[in-house]
Amino acid sequence: MKRGNEITVVPYICPAGFWTIGYGHLCDPKHPPITEAEAEVYLARDLQTAMAATLRYCPVLATEPETRLAAIVDFTFNLGAGRLQTSTLRRRVNQRDWGLAEQELKRWVYGSGRVLPGLVARRQAECLLLRGRADL
Repeated sequence: MKRGNEITVVPYICPAGFWTIGYGHLCDPKHPPITEAEAEVYLARDLQTAMAATLRYCPVLATEPETRLAAIVDFTFNLGAGRLQTSTLRRRVNQRDWGLAEQELKRWVYGSGRVLPGLVARRQAECLLLRGRADL
């Protein structure tokens, strides 16, 4: 299992129950082990995908401070574009209601029906970014 920004070179089941490898790339349980360089490639691709989806669903972020974009890209990377697309968070971001957007972020801390400390910490970091703090 990985913690923080560490990579895992073999597939594992994340706390939410998904097979994952590298820095959080979804994979098949039979995925072969990877190198750190391969994990970096997966991460770059996954972040590009998350960025494109974030800007598609929250176009206002194109003119907001980079930290706000980073917060929502991280959310999308973590939970997927579908969750952003159908969320109240998306509506709050597009309304530029940053206080309510922060409240919405804090709701997304459950995995397999229970509060996961890692998600609580991740959402707190995203909230700081939403507020314009890049000193994480």
